[in-house]
Amino acid sequence: MKTIKLYLIGALLFMGAHLAQAAGLLTPTNSSSNPLTIREHHVNVTINHGYATTSVEQIFFNPNPQDLEAIYSFPVPDKAAVGEFTYWIDGKPVTGEVVEKQKAKQIYEQEKQAGRETALVEKDSHKTFDISVSPVRANSEVRIRLVYIQAAHVDTSIGRYIYPLEDGGVDEVKNAFWSRNDAVKEKFSFNIDLHSSYPVDAVRLPQHPNATVKQIDKKRWNINITNHASNTSNGQNDDINLAGQQPISSAEIPTTPNTQNNAANLNEDIVLYWRLQNGLPGALDMVTYKEENQSIGTFMLTLTPGDDLKAIQQGSDWIFVLDISGSMNGKFASLTEGVRQGLKKLRTTDRFKVVLFNNNAIDFTQGFLPVDQTNVKSTLNRLSSYGPNGGTNLYAGLKQGVSNLDADRSSAIILVTDGVANVGITEKKAFIKLLKKNDIRLFTFVMGNSTNKPLLEEMTRVSSGFAQSISNADDIGGQIQIAAKKMVHQAFRDVSISIDGVRTNNLTPEKTNSLYHGEQLTILGHYSGVKNEASSADITIKAKVGSETKIYKTTMRFPAVDNTHPELERLWAYGTIEHLQSQLDYYGSDAQGSSEAKDMEQAITDTAIKYGLVTDYTSMLVVREEVLQQLGITASNKLRVEKENKARDINKKTKAQQQNVSQAPRPVTGGNQSGGGGGGSTSLLLSLLMLMIIFVRRSKLFITKK
Repeated sequence: MKTIKLYLIGALLFMGAHLAQAAGLLTPTNSSSNPLTIREHHVNVTINHGYATTSVEQIFFNPNPQDLEAIYSFPVPDKAAVGEFTYWIDGKPVTGEVVEKQKAKQIYEQEKQAGRETALVEKDSHKTFDISVSPVRANSEVRIRLVYIQAAHVDTSIGRYIYPLEDGGVDEVKNAFWSRNDAVKEKFSFNIDLHSSYPVDAVRLPQHPNATVKQIDKKRWNINITNHASNTSNGQNDDINLAGQQPISSAEIPTTPNTQNNAANLNEDIVLYWRLQNGLPGALDMVTYKEENQSIGTFMLTLTPGDDLKAIQQGSDWIFVLDISGSMNGKFASLTEGVRQGLKKLRTTDRFKVVLFNNNAIDFTQGFLPVDQTNVKSTLNRLSSYGPNGGTNLYAGLKQGVSNLDADRSSAIILVTDGVANVGITEKKAFIKLLKKNDIRLFTFVMGNSTNKPLLEEMTRVSSGFAQSISNADDIGGQIQIAAKKMVHQAFRDVSISIDGVRTNNLTPEKTNSLYHGEQLTILGHYSGVKNEASSADITIKAKVGSETKIYKTTMRFPAVDNTHPELERLWAYGTIEHLQSQLDYYGSDAQGSSEAKDMEQAITDTAIKYGLVTDYTSMLVVREEVLQQLGITASNKLRVEKENKARDINKKTKAQQQNVSQAPRPVTGGNQSGGGGGGSTSLLLSLLMLMIIFVRRSKLFITKK
């Protein structure tokens, strides 16, 4: 059988001009075969109870007279757990099972050589999930479905969801070797059902005015984009407003018309914003899952701070560390615009300096400059004359950034990069040591799907900062405004949460750094000791504001049975695996082959197989059911997928009832359980816990386990 490898690429792009690279099928540049075509691309998203479920279904067609092997590279958003991959064999969906990585690869190759239908999903480090399908029959279709879940992202009462399609273009070798086809030939659809626990004032898609936006009630919205090859006209977006901006109409944003009667082109991320009603107090929400006759349940707590403390008055120092490597070509103008907007938000009591890096690093401003119109204008004029080139010496850039700090002033780094550290020092441990030696906050804007996000996120964690991925389809100005508020306001400090009355353990994260202005903290864990009926638990939150300690209490109920949110188990497993992987990454080559490293690798493998997740050590394998039985592989992920799908169907049918329950008044501080029982969303009025950002020295959040 002749095999030709084809790639389907999708990615996250931070900000910048539209690039030639986009999602689509890739064919070797020297291939004599006709490329596969994308016939249909359908996306269904449900955002509800603090997490989002995304289902992507695609149909590809092989126009060639010979069978092919196809390899797709499918990126997923940050913190997203891939729990289902389905491949249709003989017209019937077959769900993948998670197997140890090397074993899964071996079985796939055996089935491929035998000419039997098989598929494999592997993780490509922190970048993508590679999906292999064999064979794609001559003149036939292939149908696949990928499902992932992730915690919903809400910041400063603004929710945000990204469906990634754009490619950052940082993989120069791949870009030189493959040609792309991003056209969906026949049908494209994108549908979001947004169900919020709190009233939503507005919904917005900055770059997609053809979306149909429908408000069902105060807490429910539906967003839809549907295109067919015979329909090349754009729909009309409802007039909607967000964060004080003017209503958007389709005339305000230029769109690229469909060509050759394509249904769509996969060349632009789809970004959805929703704004919660003004004046909502801080809250503590909880959802749970516990099967009947099971001793252990899973819970997800979400802490949303309020917003009423004063801004910081004393001046701070800001270091902009900017990537000017070759992969920034086409994005640098937008990066400069982002820096301009960031500098506009600084106060006259602040100072700034700019560091540029590619193969080496330079102090562009030669030290700190006062924030005034002359210095800002001069710096931006000089910056605009630079052109991207060279490699990415990230360590040199950071080292230059932390040099000559003033111990009497709070300091923070704004790091913008789209590539992987590939010049100079690249080991994760060295970056962590560098930041730990300096009392400075690191705020990272992540550009591109190939960025080493595990490294950047760990650096921000140890420095009490934060990392933010931003897409080209984002409201970039709005995102910078949100980040700027974090720079000049107070934050939680020395926070602890204790749960008494129900046994809780296996919490993830076990601890976290500063909780910044508008950010949410999501904690997942297990609970036990609840047998025949729901048990009440006292939840105590302690936090420092300056030298003062605040204490707040409430009571919540942990149900004995709750079948509504089985996805929580995968989210918990993902968080646990992420924590173990960060430990392995930190120790790097020092730990390779050690008993501790092997134990952590085995723990990741065991957890991933049990909960059906693709990791660096496990893959998702699709073979015929009789082959699974012959190999002695239990179809446990199939059962988990069936359980999750059943719960989603029930949740859809009972939405109205849940919405009525969630409309119960919120309790007062120290409050009573709000309506909804164990299966709903429970709110805590934390009107005094409205703590904003301050540059704190190594503040931590600890959860006490009872």
